[in-house]
Amino acid sequence: MSLNLPLDPAAGRPGMGTDDLAREPVVVLRPRSAWRRLWDSTAFRRAVILLVLALCWEGYGRLLHDPLLFPPLSATLAAMADGVRDGTLLDRTATSLRVLAAGYCAGVVAAIVLTSLAVSTRIGSDLVATLTAMFNPLPAVALLPLALLWFGLGMPSLVFVIVHSVLWPLALNAYSGFLSVPETQRMVGRNIGLRGVAYIALILIPAAFPSILAGLKIGWAFAWRTLIAAELVFGVSARSGGLGWFIFENRNNLQTENVFAGLLTVVLIGLIVDSVFFRTIEALTVRRWGTAAT
Repeated sequence: MSLNLPLDPAAGRPGMGTDDLAREPVVVLRPRSAWRRLWDSTAFRRAVILLVLALCWEGYGRLLHDPLLFPPLSATLAAMADGVRDGTLLDRTATSLRVLAAGYCAGVVAAIVLTSLAVSTRIGSDLVATLTAMFNPLPAVALLPLALLWFGLGMPSLVFVIVHSVLWPLALNAYSGFLSVPETQRMVGRNIGLRGVAYIALILIPAAFPSILAGLKIGWAFAWRTLIAAELVFGVSARSGGLGWFIFENRNNLQTENVFAGLLTVVLIGLIVDSVFFRTIEALTVRRWGTAAT
């Protein structure tokens, strides 16, 4: 709400004359325009960025005029619509998401167990520090040969590399968040008799949740790109691949518009997960609790 607030000489501060009041600045709060209110919306600004990128994509594709190398956005959207219509793109997307969900959940559970051990015992803390230093820098794709050797060509191999990509960044972020919990909060938990799992769940996790959420986001990004990279090498099972296999097959068939349709699907899923899923969790937790980073 905007107000115009002229100063009234009769209501001046004690000790001020009329001349002093005349020289006082007048505070004028003007109403924001509709465009300003719209521009202040984060969703609108991001939509503008996406629109500009889409226009650049379409313009460059038409300027290049070589759909084999770089199809325009309109051709990519048409190929995506065809893939949705015949069910191929939907089936491949569902396959990838199913494998991703299994590996991501398994990685989160493993990280919770490992981090709980780290905050409970000294040997657990040393174990987490050592394992994260060893395995966090190791690319998950580098484990593909071993995964194929141990689990064969199928879903277990993909789940294995996804767990590796999720476990270490999440455990490292969660453990760092637990270490940053103020000692006063720790003392409050101990003074009211909290121990073990209750102490972790009611004191440590809420206080460290911004770091945990950051670890979940990083783990999701690592898992998603690891899955697509792994599917580019092998499918989920003999003839049932995911989005990565869809991209690989169409590249071999020189159907570049379908390759771009697969890549666009990967990007859109990433945007949806970040903008809807993780932002909803953030709004319901760290922003409501007042623990968001400033």
